[in-house]
Amino acid sequence: MTYRGLTWDHPRGHDALAAAAGELVSWDVQPLEGFESHPIEDLCARYDLVVLDHPHLGEALAAGCLTPLDALFTTEELTAWERASIGPTMRSYALDGRQWAVPLDAATQVAATRTDLVGEAPATWDEVRALARRAPVALSLAGPHAFLTFTSLAVALGEEPAADPDELISTETGLAVLDLMAAVHSRAPAEAHGLNPIGLLELMADTDRLAHCPLVYGYVTYAPRVTFTDAPVAVPGGRPGSTLGGTGLAVSARCSPSPALLDHIRWLMSPAAQTDFLPRHRGQPSARAAWTNPTTVAADFYRRTTRTCEQAWVRPRHAGYIGFQSAASAAVREALAAATTHREALDRMRALHRASRNPQERRP
Repeated sequence: MTYRGLTWDHPRGHDALAAAAGELVSWDVQPLEGFESHPIEDLCARYDLVVLDHPHLGEALAAGCLTPLDALFTTEELTAWERASIGPTMRSYALDGRQWAVPLDAATQVAATRTDLVGEAPATWDEVRALARRAPVALSLAGPHAFLTFTSLAVALGEEPAADPDELISTETGLAVLDLMAAVHSRAPAEAHGLNPIGLLELMADTDRLAHCPLVYGYVTYAPRVTFTDAPVAVPGGRPGSTLGGTGLAVSARCSPSPALLDHIRWLMSPAAQTDFLPRHRGQPSARAAWTNPTTVAADFYRRTTRTCEQAWVRPRHAGYIGFQSAASAAVREALAAATTHREALDRMRALHRASRNPQERRP
């Protein structure tokens, strides 16, 4: 039989999967925005394999729409894949004591620079602010990315968001983040507003109208034209603030996987696929060996961003988080547009976060 799979509509998300599938899996695609926010229960009702983002796990578990992978693979296999994966990629798909997806692809927010236009990428946020005064610099603010930029900056400033499940961020850090974002955004080229990460990187790669984005999800496919480096730090030697992305491969509850399908997933996680096949087919592997091997295709991309990926912050994964992430991003954009004060936006985000953790307060 042929299984139905859903991934996202970009060469990084589709090409390697399609090349490896043969007649076993027929892969459909959805836009990046669907990958980020479409209800996971609906996708699992229609597909056997789903490429998903780890914050969807809470809603998936609440709906009972995924098959736990520890029911399909041995503990030894799952442990080996975790040990081989870079940073928290494998752990980000574990919840409530079970493994719900494997990290097919690793990505986090890193800095993207046209070094031919502005020279070496800024390493600190003070340097980012200085560069924005003399060259076109933009933040990634479309869809959920305004909030993800906010969280990454908080990490760089020394505070992981939601460390206390009942409190999103301290007032001091939250206001400092919004002030810094406003200082950079006030000089950004208007055509960059509203672009998702793919759009920002295409603008940077195809034109000279955007020279730097300090936090954008890394895409190896743009590496020949754009230089990717570790995310900025607040102080030299500090932690590069970044929010983990990437993709996980999950098996829906509607699927009855055959031995051939399970072997196919095993192969996708194998050293041969991760270090050779995926990179050659424009994929972005999750295996640390691929990120640290100097012979990997586009090895400079991985070498320059490994430190950030290893230290990336993992988002909350409770049911209700996805809606909160979208609403919090809207609050950030309103603050940057001066439609609300920074304090009002911060208070709104914290209230939204508390409501997202309380099912009785969530809006339909």
